[in-house]
Amino acid sequence: MTSRIIIEGIGYLGSILILGSMLMTSVQKLRIINTVGSVIFASYALLIHSIPTAIINIGLVLINLWQLKKLNDIRKQYDLVETGEQEKSVAYFLQYYKDNILEYFPGLSYEMPAGDTAFLVYCQAVPAGLLIGSRGADGDLEVALDYATPVYRDCSVGKYLYAELPRHGIRRLLFRGGSDKHRQYMEKMGFERTEKGTYIKELMPAAAEKE
Repeated sequence: MTSRIIIEGIGYLGSILILGSMLMTSVQKLRIINTVGSVIFASYALLIHSIPTAIINIGLVLINLWQLKKLNDIRKQYDLVETGEQEKSVAYFLQYYKDNILEYFPGLSYEMPAGDTAFLVYCQAVPAGLLIGSRGADGDLEVALDYATPVYRDCSVGKYLYAELPRHGIRRLLFRGGSDKHRQYMEKMGFERTEKGTYIKELMPAAAEKE
């Protein structure tokens, strides 16, 4: 294998990654893959002495790193609004994402999930997630729907939401059912499965409640 073929292979790999990043629905995944692709393509550009191409790709790397830093600052990125289940904004959200919601929550009546409380998560005024549930005793919330839109499906919505819910009096989340995909998400987010199949996540430790 000649050095020319290796160099060309590096260029093709960088191009494929950059193009592939455009297919990502998650903003964070898009930025990460695009960064890797831009680094590889910048290396290729330097190897063939194409300085303008290298400069463009180095610039893309810096922009992506800056945007990833902003994405990781979730408290500045997101806002949480508690609202009634029947609010028009909630109804519109459910209608707009109904097909994707039913993939993660098969059998759910998306038009009216059982619950008396709804929390909408916004990212710079754009709806990014929705939690619907029924409040119980001692700060429990029986979750009917815990959904993030495809663009923000990188766990950042959940991390922000679970950190903010105690401010709204929610101490613990309880969830039953859902698809395998959603159960995998809950396990990743620290939910514990009981013998009866209920998933539970403690949000406010007892020690913090007493303070």
